This record gives sequence, C-alpha cells and structure tokens, in this order.
Amino acid sequence: MNKKLLCAALLAGLGVAQAASAQTFDDRWYVSGSVGVNFQDKDRNTQDTEFATLGFGRFLNPNWSLEAELNYQNPDKKENADLWWSQYGVSADARYHFRNADSKWWPYVRMGLGWQRHEEEYVSLNPATPPGGFPYQHEDSNLAANLGVGLQWDFGRVDMRTEIGTRVDFDDVQANAGSQEDYFTDMLASVGMTIALGPEPVTAVPAPAPAAPSCSDMDDDGDGVNNCDDKCPGSQAGQTIGPDGCPVPVSIDLKGVNFDFDKSTLRPDAVAILNEAIEILKRYPDLKVEVAGHTDSIGTDAYNQGLSERRAKAVYDYLTGNGIDASRLVGPNGYGESRPIAPNTNPDGSDNPEGRAQNRRTELNVQN
Repeated sequence: MNKKLLCAALLAGLGVAQAASAQTFDDRWYVSGSVGVNFQDKDRNTQDTEFATLGFGRFLNPNWSLEAELNYQNPDKKENADLWWSQYGVSADARYHFRNADSKWWPYVRMGLGWQRHEEEYVSLNPATPPGGFPYQHEDSNLAANLGVGLQWDFGRVDMRTEIGTRVDFDDVQANAGSQEDYFTDMLASVGMTIALGPEPVTAVPAPAPAAPSCSDMDDDGDGVNNCDDKCPGSQAGQTIGPDGCPVPVSIDLKGVNFDFDKSTLRPDAVAILNEAIEILKRYPDLKVEVAGHTDSIGTDAYNQGLSERRAKAVYDYLTGNGIDASRLVGPNGYGESRPIAPNTNPDGSDNPEGRAQNRRTELNVQN
C-alpha cells in the first residue's frame, strides 16, 4: 500500500463533514474494518508499515459503543528486511461519541485494553554462537492499551470513520537486544467503516394523544342536557329541566277531572285530561307528583275521607296502568272535604251545586 496516498486519504477524511440532518440511535450489531499506517516506535528498529483491523460491536446508547477488534501488521526490520517480524492482537475498545440529535457526523474518543502477540526472526549477537545456519526465533505475548480520537459519519447502514491513536505495547522482553525496553508506543492512523447487521430499526410511532372531550359528551351540572345544548349550565338537582337545559315551570292542570256525586269512577272527560297529564309526565321523566283526592261537604267526615281515597286510587291506578312508574307518584292520598277550592254553600247558607262539583276532584301536585 502507498503510505503517502493513505495518509492523504486520512487527512481528507478528517477535513470533510457531512451536512447536519436527523440522527437516530441505531443499536444494531455491526462489523467494522479499517486500514492504516502503523508508525512504529523507533526503539523497535522496525520500519513503519501498513496495518488492518476487523471488529464486531454495537452502540449501547447514543453516546457509548463497545467493540472487539483484531489487528495485524508485518513491519520490516531496519537492519535486515529479510528477517521475519510480525505483530497481531485483539482488543476490547470503548468509544465515547460526542453526538447530538441533529448531526450526521460526530467526533469520538477511544480507549481500550488488549493482548498483542510478537513473532520475529533474529541473528544472535553472541560471539559464541556459530555463524551461518537458520536464524533464531522469538515469540512473546503481552498486554496493550489503546487511546485515540476520531470522526464518524452516518450514511445509514454504513458508517465511515477516521482515527488517529496510539497503542502502548507492554513488550518488556526483546530478542537479541543489549538493553530491554519496558514498553513501546506505536502511533496509528486509519480510515475505516462499520456495516450494521439486520433490518433497519423501526422508529416507534407515539400513540396519538387522547382527544379532548367534546362538549356534546359532557354534562357538568348533571341535568341530562349536554354542555353544547345547555343554555343554563347552573341548574340545580331536582329542578324540572327543558330540552335547552333551563328550568321550566311545570303545572299539571287536572281541572275537569271531577267525579259524579258519591262516585269514584273516572268519567270519559276525566280520562282525556289524564292522558294529557301522562304525556307531560313522560316528557319530564324526573317529575314527581302527589295523587290527591277530595270530596264536597255532603256526608260525614269519615265517609268523605274514604271516598277521597278511592278517587285518588282511581287516578293512581290509571297513571300506573299507562306507563307512569309508581316511584314517581306520592300517594294515593285522600283529604276528604278538608281542602275545598270552591264554596260548598252560598253566602245565605243555601246549597251551592257548582262549588261542590269543583270540590269533587283529584289533583296531581308537583313535588319538585
């Protein structure tokens, strides 16, 4: 690989930013790969070289990702390019991404720990070693730490990233060296990509907010008329309410529901009036009435009391027999001759037939 071209591509990648757009959190597993330049620690006595990585990871949340990565590089020795020297390893790396909701690109920092393996050939510098023959081999494994910074661009399923970092290789045993180093610090520059696995994440659609209740579904004063149609929203319980929600005066006039003398049977004219009263009661289902019977003054008090009760009972039975619930009726109550609405006698003491006819009646007295 041409190192100059790779470095140029890296610098170009670091200098280009995508236009901002909506960014969502993608938690799918992904595979990653990168190529780059490994600038070897000068104390290794090896040439700078290309390297490659292969990884597997995922985002844990919008900011943190975790990745396992394999790396490989095969630099030449400075003093003898024909001698073999290779290095490979594996690491677990966490990246913190400085991203916001409306950006397609973001910077990040990388940190991690890993294991590195070294395999090399060397010619012994020991004078006692006979010249010629095959070179000696040295193999060793040790801990390594990764630190770096980078930029990542979101293209959907594929993300691109560029990165510059360092790997501290705690290789404290070197072959054929006059003095032993405790560690080596290699610089790494790379370009790479991640490819998400699996189907595109489904964006959750928020449930629609419950619709505000309509006035047609509300009845704040509990009068049976919805708020849209209620022109009197402050009506009180027990009032008789019209279709517009306003209290209405209700009177049930049973004038004409009279009885023949000494009779408790309903006359045809009385039945017609009672039918009108039934229509009123059905129109106002909350209305309660008392069924009250009365007599004129002819007869004893005891007899008239019984007669008034029978007259009230006749009206009561007719109402309940024609669809009026008994719970809406008070009585039947008889009041005898105690509540006349007209004089039973004239001022001179003579009989007043017309007045007595008015007193032989039954009333429906509104209770609410």
